[in-house]
Amino acid sequence: MKNYLLLLTSLCLGGPVAWAQSPTARNPVVHADVPDLSMIRVGNTYYMSSTTMHMSPGVPIMKSTDLVNWKLVSYAYDTLASVDAMTLANGKNTYGRGSWASSLRYHQGTYYVSTFAQTTGKTHVYSTKNIEKGPWKAVSFQPSMHDHSLFFDDDGRVYMVYGAGKLQLAELTADAAGLKPGTTPQTIIENASAPAGPNINLPAEGSQLFKVNGKYYLFNIVWPKDGMRTVVVHRADKITGPYEGRLALQDLGVAQGGLIDTPEGKWYAYLFRDFGAVGRIPYLVPVQWENGWPVLGNPAGKVPETLNLPANKSLLPGLVASDEFTRRAGEPALPLVWQWNHNPDNKRWSVTERPGYLRLTTGRVDTSFLLARNTLTQRTIGPTCAGTTALDVSHLRPGDFAGLGVLQKRYGLVGVQASQGGKAIVMVSAESEKPVELQRLPLTQNKVYFKIECDFQDRRDVATFFYSLDGKSWQPVGKPLKMAYTLPHFMGYRFSLFNYSTQTAGGYADFDYFRLEDHLSK
Repeated sequence: MKNYLLLLTSLCLGGPVAWAQSPTARNPVVHADVPDLSMIRVGNTYYMSSTTMHMSPGVPIMKSTDLVNWKLVSYAYDTLASVDAMTLANGKNTYGRGSWASSLRYHQGTYYVSTFAQTTGKTHVYSTKNIEKGPWKAVSFQPSMHDHSLFFDDDGRVYMVYGAGKLQLAELTADAAGLKPGTTPQTIIENASAPAGPNINLPAEGSQLFKVNGKYYLFNIVWPKDGMRTVVVHRADKITGPYEGRLALQDLGVAQGGLIDTPEGKWYAYLFRDFGAVGRIPYLVPVQWENGWPVLGNPAGKVPETLNLPANKSLLPGLVASDEFTRRAGEPALPLVWQWNHNPDNKRWSVTERPGYLRLTTGRVDTSFLLARNTLTQRTIGPTCAGTTALDVSHLRPGDFAGLGVLQKRYGLVGVQASQGGKAIVMVSAESEKPVELQRLPLTQNKVYFKIECDFQDRRDVATFFYSLDGKSWQPVGKPLKMAYTLPHFMGYRFSLFNYSTQTAGGYADFDYFRLEDHLSK
């Protein structure tokens, strides 16, 4: 652990130059919230899906040619469903729920992404011939198969493995559109947690099934009591079993994922690690094959700090990016780096009403930031990052609050609040899980600038808030927020542009830009 922290510190001190000069890749390969990853290789190209739960659009698809540097290319869906919980209606929300761990597969020219949702009680399957351009076909069916793995076998039969602890096998129709009529799910492993010991905190879940040289290999994550998150692997000669299992990796809590091979025949396990407020971050671990088993890690069975792969580049602009909100004809209204907190109200936002600006117009009265619609978000990134925006508040109505935030249950905001008496710069902290106004400053001009700096080095997990009246001279406001990854939201912190009304709908805020940097100010 000490060496790992020293590595992170050296990278932080060196910043993006240190990454660029690195002769090899370093773990984590992505220092951002990309959990529950599922990965495939088609020819020389890798694709990866991940979990973004309550965000819309959902199930992001990322592309790489080297397993290390990734770019967002698509989403499987625009909205999961139009129920109250997804639209933040009638006081309902789906924080920490929405769509969970996805399974990405390629079969006979078609790409499939499947996921499941407590919010809908269903299993969802999305398919397309063009994973980068779409369109996607959507089907869904009951039940909601927990942490399932979609699997196309060589004989044309299609399955899902799912469950926690006790793992089930269900056969699907040939197009993966539902359960195969006349079949019943069967238990294939009674206690998949067993290789990790008798005392278990979190039973084996996160199933990912692969077939290599005629054998079936099933990857799961398990969390022993008084231990760390651990990888267990089972293998069998038949998909129905019997399965034999073993503990495959127990280091740094890096776990949950599966297998990927390179065109040159090298093998890796893609996994993730819970890493505090930035979220769950992807790692790659080399795999050797011994006696028909995948052996994970370096010769000592540990997660390596470096990898014999191309060097990591900045996550800008592949997974996160600045946005000037200028759009040319034919360009999408919003780049893929953006996701809405829950389903948006598309009548209440625009990048064309005032060219070069994102306009957020309130459509209803809300009681809090977490229940407000049309909050636009993108990931924070580690080890450090800073987000900046410029805001025209001349058309806020009394009761409106607009600005820049970092979103999680223990959120922090800096923005402009309008009232009958005028406008004020306000910093709000929900570090205690209840919003507290920490500072209020009178504002007599209509353009104002906000910045939030996030320091995730060594899990420091501190966000610092600033304002400026000219975009050049910055002043701290409120006090730093001690960020915390909470399970009710189940997501790393996200930069957020917001505008909501507490009194009268119809006011609007114009955001001139959002600029993201992967370092802190000097």
